[in-house]
Amino acid sequence: MRVIGKTAYFGHRRFLATNHHWWSNLQFDGRTERKRPPRRFSTTDILEQLRRVKTGIPGKHPNYGGVKRKRGDDELNWRKKSIFYELPYWATIELKHNLDVMHIEKNVCDSLLGTLLADPHKSKDTDNARRDLAKLGIKHELHLFEDGNKLMKPAADYTFSEANRRKFCRFIRSVKFPDGFASNMSKKVAQNDSRLLGLKSHDCHVIMQRLLPVGCRSLVTKNIWSTIAILGGPVHMRWMYPFERYLKRLKDYVRNAAKPEGSIAEGYVVDEALTFCSRYFDDVETRFNRPDRNDDGMHPTRQLSVFESQCKPLGKQSYVELDNNDRDKAEFYILNNSPELEPYLNEHKQELHVRLREGCLNINEVHRTEFAGWFFEKIYAMHRMQAPEVTTELLSLSSKTNMVVSSYPACIVNGVRFVTHDRDVRLRTQNSGVSVPGTGQEMFYGQLQQILEFSYLNGFSVVLFRCKWFKCDSKHMVTENNITSIDINGEAYKDDQFILASQAKQVFYVADPSRGPNWCVVQHVKHRSIWDITDDGLSDIDLLQHNSSSNFTLFVDLGNLQEINLLRRDQDVIPIVQPVTNASRPVTDDSSFLNDADEIELSDEEDESVEEYADEETDAENDIDTEEDDDDRSYHASDSD
Repeated sequence: MRVIGKTAYFGHRRFLATNHHWWSNLQFDGRTERKRPPRRFSTTDILEQLRRVKTGIPGKHPNYGGVKRKRGDDELNWRKKSIFYELPYWATIELKHNLDVMHIEKNVCDSLLGTLLADPHKSKDTDNARRDLAKLGIKHELHLFEDGNKLMKPAADYTFSEANRRKFCRFIRSVKFPDGFASNMSKKVAQNDSRLLGLKSHDCHVIMQRLLPVGCRSLVTKNIWSTIAILGGPVHMRWMYPFERYLKRLKDYVRNAAKPEGSIAEGYVVDEALTFCSRYFDDVETRFNRPDRNDDGMHPTRQLSVFESQCKPLGKQSYVELDNNDRDKAEFYILNNSPELEPYLNEHKQELHVRLREGCLNINEVHRTEFAGWFFEKIYAMHRMQAPEVTTELLSLSSKTNMVVSSYPACIVNGVRFVTHDRDVRLRTQNSGVSVPGTGQEMFYGQLQQILEFSYLNGFSVVLFRCKWFKCDSKHMVTENNITSIDINGEAYKDDQFILASQAKQVFYVADPSRGPNWCVVQHVKHRSIWDITDDGLSDIDLLQHNSSSNFTLFVDLGNLQEINLLRRDQDVIPIVQPVTNASRPVTDDSSFLNDADEIELSDEEDESVEEYADEETDAENDIDTEEDDDDRSYHASDSD
């Protein structure tokens, strides 16, 4: 369908189920949908059609009289047979094209943010778009109308008011990500909290996947927020991040801008030669043996898995003397989370059942307080009898830990950086969020308070995290559309604060403006180059999608759109800035961007060519992809998620 300045495609509703209520909805194009979805051809049908394609000369060729060759009656939509069909597997591939998710997502994000923030340069809610609504006869509440000598534009419900624009920008400014996850978003917000500037492709990826569904939930209606949440869901198929990283690498080879091809070829040869030589340098640091930023090194393998709970400490070491109560809780947690001690744990419980009367309610408490002493006496009795199962590690674990415990402000565990909360609040990153899975499907969330290293005999040690755990009941944790919000003001499990460092999974928290100051949205982190491979028999891993930042599916019911009114109630109309007579271009004052009440006289001799020029220039600006400079951020595509 032809609209003002461009071509629009309608008819997407025919791909829905035939009994879907949107088929009869008039809110889309003013008509009910009557077309059926196109036929889905099988592989055999497509190959048969391609077999009949004639080999012709493309373009305007003298053999055809200097004009394009006309399509024959027996020819279908195919103009040529792709060379890829010579590959034996190509005909059976379900998706025969590669979606450039990286740039598609950036373009969608720029347009969506421009529309929400009412950016005059990037918004899709233009004057011509409103005229198209009148042409289609839909959404009458958004049509332009004249008020005297002014052309008035009703404020749409899918754009932020001035106050909401500031709230959204302040929300983006307040977000802190884990180390190496994304760039510093506070630098992307304009000083007057009116718009976002200088967004790279990965910034748009993080905003779409992580921030936009959360930040706009309290600023727009539920129908609009639900639609945005669907757009911000997980991406599918393949994306261009690996290729863009390699193209950035090739661009770095260019030293002579006048000869880019030669510079790339020369730089590639030099890099290849240096790579070959560096393979033989064992005592020289190269990029092949250089440790990663969050590399915690190699830890020795132990017979007892609990002694493998180690870390690479960061920061100044300090010493903490725990009281007897906290020390007993930490030691029991270490013993209780050692799978090799399960026979001893069961044996002690059986002895308690015999010694105590049946139905004793505090048998678990007695087990917690007495097991360490019982285990110490049993292991040393077996050691005196020279039992072969009593190893040095088992003997050390049965002994008490040192009274003085080492404490660190930060550490690296399994390639993940953790920082205590009191230090984390002074940084621009957030690395204090932790989570551990429960015995069932539940998850427990908290903040890291202390990093403690408990020392045993013979040089063995165990690193524990002391955390503040949040309440995870239905009153303090709510999950809506797979977005989990938690009340960080409620503390639980004050008597059970310790976990092994190797058990911790990193999360980060984003403020939830829709629920109050003490509520945050939990965001899980998928670290790049860190794999959680399960022994499920599956070995086919797509390495191109390992940095996905979203692992959930959104289920959103938009309901019936028949009664939706998109008019914003906080303001009736917005006067439109019109191009004045004989002006070469429409003038827009950036200082009036936040003012929804600007007025200008409506010219009787409006120059339509000026409007078309401005629309074409705006569309061109929206279509231009920013040159990538993501050396320190695009590789974190996490979560995108």
